Amino acid sequence: MTEITQVRIEPWKEDDLALLRRKNAPEMMEHLGGPETEDRILRRHRRYVDLAGTGTGRMFSIVLLPEGEAVGSVGYWERVWAEETVYETGWSVLPPFQGRGIATAAVVAAVASARAERKHRFLHAFPSVDNAASNALCRKVGFLFVAECDFEYPPGSIMRCNDWRLDLTEASAGVG
Repeated sequence: MTEITQVRIEPWKEDDLALLRRKNAPEMMEHLGGPETEDRILRRHRRYVDLAGTGTGRMFSIVLLPEGEAVGSVGYWERVWAEETVYETGWSVLPPFQGRGIATAAVVAAVASARAERKHRFLHAFPSVDNAASNALCRKVGFLFVAECDFEYPPGSIMRCNDWRLDLTEASAGVG
């Protein structure tokens, strides 16, 4: 039986650097090209902190309730895909907290945030074709499978991904 846990998403802040370092473990980065160097972690943290002020997306920490512990991240940011500016989304939850509905609840909250901005019609997710959990989450939240595709991540490396798309102009994301 899956335990559903209550979460809140909070804007990424300076104090979240420790969370980013915890997420840089090999098992967390398996589908993302492996752990990053400290320099890359620091640059990523700065992008996450600064993102909200750019008007091009948002990054959040996922906070477990009622404990108040940060257990992952979720966010969305602009990218050009198929000659259209869309939002891309991504998420991760630390291993001890996986399988409890945390990522699903956080993605639903992030979708609501992106939808409220009324800026882009589509939100895309690009999990690796081998990442069964993230692909299942896309289906559960209401993303529609578009196609397999080649995707550059990390920069300079091509990975095989599934392109999932959610129409932000339609009714709210649901969990099926």
